[in-house]
Amino acid sequence: MDHSNDNLAADLLRGADAIAKYLGMPRRAVYHAVTKGHLPTFRIGETVMARRSTLANWIAEQERAAA
Repeated sequence: MDHSNDNLAADLLRGADAIAKYLGMPRRAVYHAVTKGHLPTFRIGETVMARRSTLANWIAEQERAAA
């Protein structure tokens, strides 16, 4: 049995609310960051999507750049 789709589904955040909850920030701030291109997100139709793993890597990269 192939569980790769299960892993993908668990890694995906669907919508600004889910992304905001994961990042611990207001939904409005997520929309602003997405509009400005400051967060690694993509869209499926009208829905903003992100991967937990991509966001975690992006945060680590931001921390390294700030050090």
